[in-house]
Amino acid sequence: MKLLSWLPIFLALVLFDLIGYYTSFATFSPPDNYLIACGSSQSVTFQGRTFVPDSQHSSLTLKSVTSVVAVSNSSFPSPIYQSARIFSKVASYKFEIQQEGRHWIRLYFYPVPNSGQNLTSASITVVTDEFVLLNNFTFKNYKGSYMFKEYAVNVTSDSLTLSFIPSNNSVAFVNAIEVVSIPDGIFPDQAFSVNPRAPFSGLSELAFETVYRLNMGGPLITAQNDTLGRTWENDAKYLHVNSSAVNVTANPASIKYPASVTTETAPNWVYATAEAMGNANVANMNFNITWVFPVNRNFSYFIRVHFCDIVSKALNSLVFNLYINDDSALESFDLSSFTNDLNVPYYRDFVSNSSLDSNTLTVSVGPDREADITNATMNGLEIIKISNEAKSLDGLSSVESLLPESPSKKSMTGIIIGSVVGAVAAFALIGFCYCCLVVRKSKTTLQGHPLLPLPLYGNSQTMTKMSTASQKSGTASFMSLASSNLGRFFSFQEILDATNKFDENLLLGVGGFGRVYKGTLEDGTKVAVKRGNPRSEQGLAEFRTEIEMLSKLRHRHLVSLIGYCDERSEMILVYEYMANGPLRSHLYGTDLPPLSWKQRLEICIGAARGLHYLHTGAAQSIIHRDVKTTNILLDENFVAKVADFGLSKTGPALDQTHVSTAVKGSFGYLDPEYFRRQQLTEKSDVYSFGVVLMEVLCTRPALNPVLPREQVNIAEWAMTWQKKGMLDHIMDPNLVGKVNPASLKKFGETAEKCLAEHGVDRPSMGDVLWNLEYALQLEETSSALMEPEDNSTNHIPGIPLTPLEPFDNSVSIIDGGNSGTDDDAEDAATSAVFSQLVNPRGR
Repeated sequence: MKLLSWLPIFLALVLFDLIGYYTSFATFSPPDNYLIACGSSQSVTFQGRTFVPDSQHSSLTLKSVTSVVAVSNSSFPSPIYQSARIFSKVASYKFEIQQEGRHWIRLYFYPVPNSGQNLTSASITVVTDEFVLLNNFTFKNYKGSYMFKEYAVNVTSDSLTLSFIPSNNSVAFVNAIEVVSIPDGIFPDQAFSVNPRAPFSGLSELAFETVYRLNMGGPLITAQNDTLGRTWENDAKYLHVNSSAVNVTANPASIKYPASVTTETAPNWVYATAEAMGNANVANMNFNITWVFPVNRNFSYFIRVHFCDIVSKALNSLVFNLYINDDSALESFDLSSFTNDLNVPYYRDFVSNSSLDSNTLTVSVGPDREADITNATMNGLEIIKISNEAKSLDGLSSVESLLPESPSKKSMTGIIIGSVVGAVAAFALIGFCYCCLVVRKSKTTLQGHPLLPLPLYGNSQTMTKMSTASQKSGTASFMSLASSNLGRFFSFQEILDATNKFDENLLLGVGGFGRVYKGTLEDGTKVAVKRGNPRSEQGLAEFRTEIEMLSKLRHRHLVSLIGYCDERSEMILVYEYMANGPLRSHLYGTDLPPLSWKQRLEICIGAARGLHYLHTGAAQSIIHRDVKTTNILLDENFVAKVADFGLSKTGPALDQTHVSTAVKGSFGYLDPEYFRRQQLTEKSDVYSFGVVLMEVLCTRPALNPVLPREQVNIAEWAMTWQKKGMLDHIMDPNLVGKVNPASLKKFGETAEKCLAEHGVDRPSMGDVLWNLEYALQLEETSSALMEPEDNSTNHIPGIPLTPLEPFDNSVSIIDGGNSGTDDDAEDAATSAVFSQLVNPRGR
């Protein structure tokens, strides 16, 4: 149906193209405009542009000792991919540059068949004079038949060298290259960083790679219909819920470009189509439209959002919010106050990273609560990767480390080293004496250093100086560790010794708070060391939450806090070491041996016990808010323990039904009711745990955008099979024929109840725990199993029980909730996928 709605737009687009509608906007004439068909013997027309053979271009130099040409008669995927130039050694194209500034570098790759080489296994690295564009790419693990890459690099000399480096004794190849000037005003030097909220400068010195460029609500726009040769794809496949958005279209001729925005910013077909709020079939219409994009979490991204009010009938009636991940980018944004008219294009630029602890980046628009009209809109979106500190857009290697040194380089290096050695020797004795004095002074200072409070934002020494004033005002912005009963105090030197100076080979994981390392204490005890990142404001907030939670939690199935370190502006927590790591590692993505069904049940039971204790084991319940397979850790005996309390929140009081708070958590595990209403309850953890149960059974990620749409979300996909009574069709192949059918049935019915759309229909964690223990007993029972009625009052309503020998493993909650299970006797004790991200205000 959505495709049909684009049909009139597409036909109009073709019509405008035929009558030369777009030619009136083609005002920019690039000083440098190289369109190169590599290895071709004749010019090739592609998307309305002519590509010239690389051997015939007068301003292009090909430096290659050995290169061969591959040509295919096949027309797939298009003429531009019919030829290729193949390099067995490092080769380069040198382009003469007429005008310095940003240039598009567009590369086309397709492993031409019958070329005499196995181009599918070719390992390709591409670098410019300064930046790494592609590093060790191969089609072996690539999911497409061909690849197009677009980069934007600032050229500051009269030439640009593009080098192709074969890796691993393989070959490199390329089918076509574009090097085209970009107008000066397209990319700014500064944008707004959303986390932390501050200006981000120096973009002109960095390289870009286009990752996504979307025409919201409109058809595909190809290079021939864009004055800068860009491609804009439709946004539908990135929407979380199609019904949450509706296409809006205006006449392209009605778009009124202001002086600050031109067709070079974006074609008028981008501004003439939009996504607005649709009928998401939810009770509360105050939802957001959310797009989710898989990204590389090790990079930052330049994000340009295009707006044009083609939905309103009057000015100042469209007021909405924009979120990037769960950070607010624009609040109460009244578009017409910036454009002073309808149908006027406008855009804003931001810089952001991926979602916390995730390889996704989300962009959402939603209505402002104070607005008279409930609506939000977006016309276009560009997500562009920014080069890292190594000047790379693919990995951590620099150009210098990838390009082999030439003899002239080696000679120059020798001269430089020789001249520097003399100067270094002259200062060596003075430097040595100075270092000795500094070390001696440092030791004296550290011996007299008092215990400092843990800062929440920034440098601990700075915050300590401010502590007196803060305490007087009653708004202290730090928390003293000494008074928090957090266990042993570790000196920073002890932490360095335990982690071998934070050796990267001991790195266990990375999160918003910082990095986690494996450590060994002086007595041989293995620990996990979480080192806070003072530059991460969001991580520090979660760091504080984790401290507050763990200072009052002790349970066999919760990861224990051993101690802390608060020296040298460091914020470090030390935990018990979980030898077998996260549960997810034992389900998929690694070469670890598969878990047996009994092991999986025992792990799920352990995690359920930990969550049940959180919900019932204190005067006021605690909601974890980020239950997932990476936050369930396994010790050396595969005992499961719940970890990472950075997002946890105290549950509702006795006279409350929920906690109103911003949506936090991980996509794929989030309770849809919590998403829609921003109302958090213990049942939100139950929903997330239901996703975990399906993940344990099916051994696949909660979200996998690569799969067909009906399989992307494991909760939706698994529930369709569960309702058919055919859950065994999608279970881990390693379990087929090894699971008691009655146990599997009980497990599936428990997960189904957990994933109920409404929280009121979900069981408590105590009920979930009881039924999982029952499923384990069913698995361990060798007698014939039948399903007559069972009068137990503890099982989840609606799930029939299979009879066993009488036993009572129920959970009683008395005076704060002591668990009646054997393991915890001594301890104190949504079926639709989430729809769209609600307004994340407040915590």
